[in-house]
Amino acid sequence: MTRRTGARVVADMLDGYGVTHVFLVPAILRRTLAELERHHPHIHRVVTHGEKAAAYMADGYARVSGRPGVAMAQVVGALNLAAGLREPFLAGSPVLALTGGRSPATKYRQVYQEIDDLPAFAPVTKFNATVEDADRFPDMLRHAFRVATTGAPGPVHLQIQGNEGQLDADGTDAEPLVEPGFARVPPLRPAPDEASVAAVLRLLGEARRPVIVAGGGVRASRAGADLVALAEALGIPVATSANGKDTIPGTHPLSAGVVGSYSRECANQVVNRADLVCFIGTQTGGMTTHFWAVPPIGTPAIQIDVEPSHLGRNYPLQAAVAADAKLTLARMLALAPHHARPDRTAWLAEVDAAKAAWRARHRDVLTSDAVPIRPERICAELTAGLPGDAVVVVDTGHAGMWMAQYHDTTAPEQDYLRSAGHLGWAFSAGIGAKCGAPDRPVVVFTGDAGLYYHLGEVETAVRRRINLVTVVNNNHGGNQSKRGFDRAYGGQATAQSRELWTYHEVDFARIAEEMGALGIRVDRPGDLAKALERALDADRPVVLDVHTDIDAIAPLPVSQEP
Repeated sequence: MTRRTGARVVADMLDGYGVTHVFLVPAILRRTLAELERHHPHIHRVVTHGEKAAAYMADGYARVSGRPGVAMAQVVGALNLAAGLREPFLAGSPVLALTGGRSPATKYRQVYQEIDDLPAFAPVTKFNATVEDADRFPDMLRHAFRVATTGAPGPVHLQIQGNEGQLDADGTDAEPLVEPGFARVPPLRPAPDEASVAAVLRLLGEARRPVIVAGGGVRASRAGADLVALAEALGIPVATSANGKDTIPGTHPLSAGVVGSYSRECANQVVNRADLVCFIGTQTGGMTTHFWAVPPIGTPAIQIDVEPSHLGRNYPLQAAVAADAKLTLARMLALAPHHARPDRTAWLAEVDAAKAAWRARHRDVLTSDAVPIRPERICAELTAGLPGDAVVVVDTGHAGMWMAQYHDTTAPEQDYLRSAGHLGWAFSAGIGAKCGAPDRPVVVFTGDAGLYYHLGEVETAVRRRINLVTVVNNNHGGNQSKRGFDRAYGGQATAQSRELWTYHEVDFARIAEEMGALGIRVDRPGDLAKALERALDADRPVVLDVHTDIDAIAPLPVSQEP
């Protein structure tokens, strides 16, 4: 048995689990970083300008690749990293956070920059633990990868002794312990029981107006093709959560659109007309159901989820399946010919009519030539201009509302990654996504309010040659807040109140150029298509700075039938 450092064990295990990038603000695990260069130089060490950005990059990497993303920070930056873990925790994304921790020899002696950070990680992780002996690196890392990838995926945190994790310099006789099966999501696929599948198929066969609501669990299971095949076999329309938007192409005849709060109006109408809702891979949270109004609680429902605790959490169920989405959908498809399928011609015609009515109402803004540019037109151009294998990364706030309503994925191979609620996530997550899918085009959609959060990471993308395209809906403000301030002022806000949500006009294209990226400014909608084409062909990071109408406000969700 050869004695080695903890750093060598950590480096070998990261390689064994297929990690290709680590995202960090130095200094943390210095010896481990050196061992990576010596023995595993294919693992890229991406130094960022902030710990939260590092967490977001690891999240984007994890979502597109299915492999856990790794983010690292020394003790003084640990709380910044913890703040970044809120997003992957809410989105169900496997991220491994490694931070420095306190040393027993100096606890409670006012060591520089040191507090007890560990409790802050508990609410945003599935597993939160310390490593205080180099002999424990193998089993603790092994367990962290297991927890991050199994069941409903999510972040895990290991606090390593020493403000910079200097424990990795200690010697150990422990051997690396790698389980390749837990290197990506899902590592295990629990199979459905036959009785539960039969019950679900029976209820779907009896329903006249069923609808499927597909969530992020379907994309985590890589079950989009199985979802579409089952919907086609049973003649059932599909609405999706924002996190499940890419589980069925938006242009598919059975796609009703994104449902819930950041939603397409016709999707909410379809779900509220249904006589049975089949939830698959969604926790039925407030955003997906518009705070349990779409559908109303009491609507007949069935649910399929890999995490048993999600079943029936918000809706009483007539049937439930606790199993992997892909295996369950495949089994349902195999058994479907043995179950009734009523004539749903009238229901599907009603769904088509709702979709057509929505498109007719919004055709003018989708094709608008107005200056300043309408955000809806940007979304339409992205639908038309993105390659079939593109990865789209979308911020929350107005960015999430515009894209949920007005953009359609067009191919099963496209990925759509959307923030679970943290403005500023998309740009950093896009950098991580490009690291996780280097051969695919990655396009970020954010606003100027979102880009400001981590604008310095443009330099990171340039330095590391991470060639993503960032489309900025630049209206010089955070105008999603306008409605809220109007209410606060009794119906109509004062002119001075605009100082609460408007910014100085900034040319992000010029800033991007100064930082070494390609900056393209667009002021006319007719120039959007060529600008996007140029950006996608560029062999460097691109900021596509689209100057838009600050008075354009995204429509509110509907929770009633038409």
